This record gives sequence, C-alpha cells and structure tokens, in this order.
Amino acid sequence: MTIVIHFHQSGYRDFKDYYTKHVHAHLRSEFPQLGSYSRFVTLMQRVVLLLLAYAQARCGTCTGISFVDSTALRVCTNRRINRHRVFAGLAARGQCSLGWFYGFRLHLVINDYGEILAFTLTPGNADDRKPVPKLVKVLFGKLFGDKGYLSQPLFKTLLEQGIQLITGIKANMKNRLMLMSDKLLLRKRYIIETINDQLKNQSQVVALLHVILWNHQHDEGHE
Repeated sequence: MTIVIHFHQSGYRDFKDYYTKHVHAHLRSEFPQLGSYSRFVTLMQRVVLLLLAYAQARCGTCTGISFVDSTALRVCTNRRINRHRVFAGLAARGQCSLGWFYGFRLHLVINDYGEILAFTLTPGNADDRKPVPKLVKVLFGKLFGDKGYLSQPLFKTLLEQGIQLITGIKANMKNRLMLMSDKLLLRKRYIIETINDQLKNQSQVVALLHVILWNHQHDEGHE
C-alpha cells in the first residue's frame, strides 16, 4: 500500500518505470523483500479494497460549505475504442466539455478547505446528477455545483436531506436572486477543478486502474 501511494506522489508517469527504476534502485532498505515487477502487480489486487478503505478514512470533515464536480477519466483515444479490452464492459462513451471520450467519470465532493469528503466512479455515460444524493448523504449546509447539476428534482431531494443545492444558471434561463455570499462561493469552484487536474495529470489515477485491472484479467485467462 505504501509503494502504491508513493507512486502517485513520485511524479513518475508509468508504474513499471517507477517500480523498476526507483523502488528497486532506492528503496531496497525500506522494503528488503521486494519481488519482481510482475509479482508485485499481481499482489496489488489484494490491496485495492484496503486502499479504498484508507481513502475513505482520510476524507475531511464537512464544514457546511461543499463543492461537487465530475471529471472525465479517458482510458484510450476514441479511435481505439473498438480495440480496447482492458475496461470492456465497464467503461462507456460519454461527453465532456472537451468532446466525446471513452472511460469513466470521477465524482468528487470537497469542503471549502479543499479536503475530499466523498468520491465515486461511474461509467462515462452516467448522468452527473445521479450519484449526488448518495455522495452527500452525511453532509449538511450548502452544496455548490456547475450548471450541469441544475435540476429541480435533485434540488428537492437534497433539500429533504438538509442540503441546499446552489448552481449557476444556463444562458436561456431567467436570472434569479442569489445572496452575494453564495455568488462568491460559487466562484470558488476552481478549487475542485484544481484537485481534479492534480489527480489526473500528476497523480496518474488512470494509469493505476490500467495496471490492476489488466493484470487481473490476465490472471483469470490463465486460470
């Protein structure tokens, strides 16, 4: 678990390079019983649930001000969708601000300090609004999101849970009165967008999904 977590902080873009060139070269004293790369990748399957539990345990505390957003996790280029096998049956085609993609959506909820409060993963074609009630079931106060979360049914559902959903409005909608404090907080959504960018482009969340799932399917094929 320590090695997997450190990979996301190391700056390496490829897990194999990280393991063979950094762990084996510089962390032998910390991990004297290191195995081969292929053996380690096999063992990684055993810690997936433990890592998930650890991530849940490290979630922050609700302050009454929360932000929700989703980001696309592209697992291959569009021209390779029909040949892609690693996430077949799990990933799906979806659309984001940059166009069509094939993969997943990572949904995050954070507080105003930038601490992650809740997270989940859905296929790329999932509606951003669908997982929200479950994500925020233990939260309270105000929840800020972009125009994609604009929905009267979602607003009512969250209000019954003690949460006020605040979003921007679409261009073809009439303006509505909003507290100045809420307008200012709505502009702070860049915080969660920054976290999404770091997870994808610095911490390599997609790369590790590939390593774990590809090896799992490979082992099942041999069995």
